This record gives sequence, C-alpha cells and structure tokens, in this order.
Amino acid sequence: MGLLTTVRTRLAAMLSPVAGAWWPVVREPYTGAWQNNEPLTTESALANPSVFGCVSRIAQDLSKIAPPLLLERGATGFWTETTNPAYSPVLRRPNHYQSPQQFVEQWGFSKLLCGNTYVLKERDERGVVKRLHVLNPARVKVLVAPDGSVYYELQPNELAGMPAAAVPVVVPQREIIHDRWNCIDHPLCGISPLYAIGGAVAQAQAIQSSSTTYFAKGGRPAGMLVAPTKLDPQTAERIKATLANFKSGEIMVADQGMTYHDIGGSAVDSALIAQLGWSEEKVCEVFGMPISILNSSKQPPYANAEASQLQYKAQCLEPHLVSIAACLSEGLDLPPYLMIEFDDTLLIWMDTATRVNAAKVAISSGAVSPNEARDEWFGLGPVPGGETPYLQQQNWPLSTLAGRTPPAVPAAPTVAPLEEEVAP
Repeated sequence: MGLLTTVRTRLAAMLSPVAGAWWPVVREPYTGAWQNNEPLTTESALANPSVFGCVSRIAQDLSKIAPPLLLERGATGFWTETTNPAYSPVLRRPNHYQSPQQFVEQWGFSKLLCGNTYVLKERDERGVVKRLHVLNPARVKVLVAPDGSVYYELQPNELAGMPAAAVPVVVPQREIIHDRWNCIDHPLCGISPLYAIGGAVAQAQAIQSSSTTYFAKGGRPAGMLVAPTKLDPQTAERIKATLANFKSGEIMVADQGMTYHDIGGSAVDSALIAQLGWSEEKVCEVFGMPISILNSSKQPPYANAEASQLQYKAQCLEPHLVSIAACLSEGLDLPPYLMIEFDDTLLIWMDTATRVNAAKVAISSGAVSPNEARDEWFGLGPVPGGETPYLQQQNWPLSTLAGRTPPAVPAAPTVAPLEEEVAP
C-alpha cells in the first residue's frame, strides 16, 4: 500500500459524513408514501409540467446574463468593469465542454433540484484556477474532520479528470465551490424545494394518471350494471366475459332488465382543473416564482409586464445571482479590489415608451450622460459632446443657497381708515 493511499485511508477513517445530505429521493412526499413504496424521485418530479417549467425557466434566465462581470474598485471607490489575465479566462470559458451560459444553467439546475451545487476547481502550475466543473450532487459527500475542517468525497468523473476506474477522491474545502440554500438541518447541507412540494406533485401525478385512464375508457366514469333480480351463475359469467372484452367506442347492450349506474366522478364533479391549478400555484410559491411568469393566462391585477418582471427578478432570481457571484468571488480567491457581479439589468426589457421616458429623466437629472443612456438603453454609439452629464444653469448647490442672505421681507402697507358717510 502506497504512502498516499495510506494517508487517504487514515484521513477517511477520521472524517464523518454530514447527516441529512441530499439524496435525489424524497422518501415521504405525503403521509404513508414510504409504507406504500411510493417515494418522489427527481425524475418523477420533473415529469410534472409545473416543476419542469419553474426549474427550466429559472435556470435559463440565470444563464441569460452569463458570463458574469469582473469589477475593479478604483481610487474613488466606484466599481468598474475590467479584465485580468488570471481570472477573466475562466469566467469566459469555465471548461472545455461548456459555454458560460451552459455552465451557469447547470449550476442552477443542480441547486434548484438538489439544494446543493458542487464545483470542482482545476488549477494550473501557478495554482490559479483554470477550469471549473459542476459535479453531480448525488456523487459528492460532505465530510467533517474532528477539528471542524471540511472535506469532500468525490466519485469518479471523466470530464473533471477523474477516470471511472479510480477510487473516490477526498479533497479539502479549498478545492470545491459549494453553493447551497435551505440549510435547515446542517449548515453544509442544502435541501431541495421538492421536499416542500412533494405532496402537491404526488397529487398532480395521481390526477394526471387518473385522467389518462378516464379518457382511455372513452371519457366516461366507471359504473356498474344492476339487475332487477338475482342472476344465475351461468348468466353472470357470460355478462362478465362480455364486459371483459368490451372496447371503448363500442355499443353495449344490457339484457336481463339491467341498468347502468355511474360509480365514479366526472372531471367536472371532481374539480380536476381547480386541483391542478392549486398544485401549480404551490410549485410556483415554493420556488419563489410569480405564477404569471409560468402561466401567462394568470396575469396579476395590475397587468403591468415590467412590474411582474421586477417582482420575478427581485424575489426569485436575485438571491441565486448574488449567491453565485459571491461563491465565484471567494472560490477564485479574488483580491479585495476585485469582485464578480452579474449584470441583471439585461433581464428587464422595458417597452420603447418607458425606455425613452426613463432615459429622458436620467439625462435631465444629471444621473447619466447622453452617451451612457444611448449605450445602456438603446445600444447606440456615442456622439460628440455626449460624454458629460448636464444640468440646467438655474440649478444651484444647496451649500451656496444656504450661505446667501435671505431677502428682507417688505413691511405690510398701511391702509387709511374709511371715513364714515354723514347723512344729509
């Protein structure tokens, strides 16, 4: 046994796995599911249109603004976009098989479905990170040493440079970027939102399965034939054999004076559409997505597309964008004067009239220069003289106005009293 193998074996024996680490199975999506052997897996959850729509929409919107920006803090304290030979290449191309958009999208899928995203760093000879690999969360185990230091056990991954024939590798925390949310049981263990919507998803799946069976039988509820008198065994067996071979769409003729009675509810009676709508609302609620984003037929009362998009960005996307940027900044070991940030303004596309009015107000207030407004809101090139913000001449600083002597208030004019008229 080699020295490295011996060290790994002794180290692994000292490490304790984190209890409650994510496994892509919800054992108890509803009461009694475990006893009935009906767990909720990631694959079965994604078969639900609402879950798939929420997860794919959020992950795709996160990828829209990739790659993130590298910002540098200047002498004045303001952050401006910059480039750096040590950090910019990995942001533009995280690895050899994914674009920045695909990388961020996979990051989002892993976090949304599993509650955890594990990213393995690959360094060059200088120790600088040159590639980033998003790992399968089900093949990563979080370990904690007796002194509190954190390690990660990684299963083989060919794309990340770990061949399939290799044994699991234990790496220290500095080699992994771990983004997680809903850390309820342990600070190193995120929990998937599927735990909260397991019952709603299971209910929707049962409704869809029942609806498929219902329409496969011709769109009629189940029923039974009732005879006015007791049937002899031969007649009962003949009727059962006839019904067993009965196909949807055929005409059934009942003899012996039998009548047909429904014993199942129709789609209207069971409020099928309302129940599916409730499941859709709960899925959107857990993921933090306004339902109008997922289902365009359910618009908010204010019927303002921009306000709905702002709500979606603030409540649903912004927490993930901030977390990804912070994890990348820390994971790439950026110096204090550098920072990673996403340009989330690209997520809000205002209509033409709103965009023009916003640019007009920003320019007239001196907040931006005409060239900045042309580039930021209209994608147009600069014009001569448009690089400086302007204000009107009559605007004065408050300090100047405060130092001026206030004008004297003129005295009120005196009015002579009216003489009383004397009657002749």
